[in-house]
Amino acid sequence: MKLAVLGAGAWGTALAASWSPHHAVTLWARNAADVDAMRASRHNARYLPDCPLPDALAFSADADAAVAEAELIVIAVPSSGLRATLAMLATRPQLPPVIWVCKGFEPGSRKLPHQLVDELLPAHTQTGVLSGPSFAQEVALGFPTALTLASHDSQLAHHLAEVLSGHRLRIYAHDDVIGVELGGALKNVMAIAAGICDGLQLGHNARAALITRGLAEMTRLGVKLGGHFETFMGLSGLGDLILTTTGDLSRNRQVGLRLARGQALDAILSELGHVAEGVTTAREVSALAAERGVDMPISRTVCQILFDGLPAAQAVDALLNREIRTEF
Repeated sequence: MKLAVLGAGAWGTALAASWSPHHAVTLWARNAADVDAMRASRHNARYLPDCPLPDALAFSADADAAVAEAELIVIAVPSSGLRATLAMLATRPQLPPVIWVCKGFEPGSRKLPHQLVDELLPAHTQTGVLSGPSFAQEVALGFPTALTLASHDSQLAHHLAEVLSGHRLRIYAHDDVIGVELGGALKNVMAIAAGICDGLQLGHNARAALITRGLAEMTRLGVKLGGHFETFMGLSGLGDLILTTTGDLSRNRQVGLRLARGQALDAILSELGHVAEGVTTAREVSALAAERGVDMPISRTVCQILFDGLPAAQAVDALLNREIRTEF
């Protein structure tokens, strides 16, 4: 199959590298100099410097050329860049199936990716989301990984899951687009919280409690917005939550760890050099939860730490001294 992967960040590069031994893959990057550097060195020096890229992987800085003959388009830009990418695709007279791998809401509008797809590609029904517990570096190096591909078109989901699966990359088909998108977005906020917890050296008991209560928050909002309860018990919910709250390759967990040390948010994001989707997602989730009447104390507290200057230690004390309630 001919694939066009739009976005040469860590995740887009990792997926393109994983698929290129079995498919004709073109990785598109906006910056021509970056494309030339990757083509010459067979490395993505900025995002995956330790992961050699397969010889079969092609590169392009021309989006039209990259998608011209594609049989599948994979959008791997950050959530903030999804609208512009979809607008570019909307100018084309005909499109193959389109899937996206970004995890988050559009800043400001609080729209999930599928809502932007419905808005900008209203006539295109062969669409879906790919998500799940996956660090880009491990995928690029060929470590075993399991993901979920959800689409309203069940036949498309099963077909793409089979075609895109490989020896070390296993993909499961699903039909809950909303639940899969929300799992991928909300777990990033919980990863920041887990980083704060570990950065304050509160212990393994506290982290286990935070992950469990975080899952409860994710599920409450997810079901309220139309996702399926079971989805949050699967790869794109619990699986991704466990990975990002415990693995030090998680950028969002790194944000939390550094916040606990007293670093300023702007300095943290500058040092990371990568997008940490949980930072913008926290604001959107907090507003959305208030709007829908969903109690999400962990998410709300993360938002206060990030944007209102609430000290991390004080925030933890406030959470621990909330009114005692039933667990469910």
